[in-house]
Amino acid sequence: MKLIVFLVVLPWVAVFARNFSQDFDLTWGSDRVRILNNGELLTLSLDKDSGSAFQSKNEYLFGKISVQLKLVPGYSAGTVTSYYVSTTDAFYAFPAKILTHDMGLFWLQLASQGSTWDEIDFEFLGNLSGDPYTVHTNVITEGKGDREQQFRLWFDPTADFHTYSILWNPHVIIFYVDGTPIREFKNLDSTKVPFPESRAMRIHSSIWNADDWATKGGLIKTDWSKAPFTASFRNISAQACIWASGSGAYPCSSNSWLAKQLDAPSLERLMWVQKHYMIYNYCIDLKRFPQGLPLECAATA
Repeated sequence: MKLIVFLVVLPWVAVFARNFSQDFDLTWGSDRVRILNNGELLTLSLDKDSGSAFQSKNEYLFGKISVQLKLVPGYSAGTVTSYYVSTTDAFYAFPAKILTHDMGLFWLQLASQGSTWDEIDFEFLGNLSGDPYTVHTNVITEGKGDREQQFRLWFDPTADFHTYSILWNPHVIIFYVDGTPIREFKNLDSTKVPFPESRAMRIHSSIWNADDWATKGGLIKTDWSKAPFTASFRNISAQACIWASGSGAYPCSSNSWLAKQLDAPSLERLMWVQKHYMIYNYCIDLKRFPQGLPLECAATA
């Protein structure tokens, strides 16, 4: 069994909330980013010329990251609103053409460096007016993804703000919507399935056009006459361990979320969501994996 060492002598636990001015940097499309209400509200917009993005000033190793998000209302086909954590720079995971209007995605990411990156994704795929969003989740470890699970939501995510959270600790990754778990990815070290546990991440967000794949496999395109497309953030918070660059150690004191896993009632809620609202699960897609399902599928919800 792998030994994970926790240093309690460096209690660098970041707990920031609401202030986008202090805790984040704008990375591109700055004229399409608006910070309002003394830093408590941020909006990102996409038009035919460009999207926009921001990233956290700090890097983190493990944490619980939450944001209240109101998605692009009305006709949002071709756009994707994403919220995730990753070990890439803000631009690393994107093709070079992301700064043109050929693509468009709204992206929130916790990111770090490396050609074989780790990433934990919430992506919200836009749709025609009145049709539901698709919540697309993925876990990428050492550059290998293909672990998609997709869901519908049980509410209109454009009518009001809702809370989306990622819990990432040495044992498990859990995706939450308004406090309800919808997915978990366990640290299955004994199966040799890689798990993100050694590289720090940065929080990112962006909005850009993805109409080559986002809505009905790219059949429905972005309607630029309805631009700009705008999503709104507030109450972003991170109970997370700030990474001490070059330390080679895990600089965080003990916190309840470090050991948290789903208890029996939480597992029941997760199973309820997956029974009623999951629309795609890579772990049962035998056509996609004719040589056998990925190893983690035997033990990961």
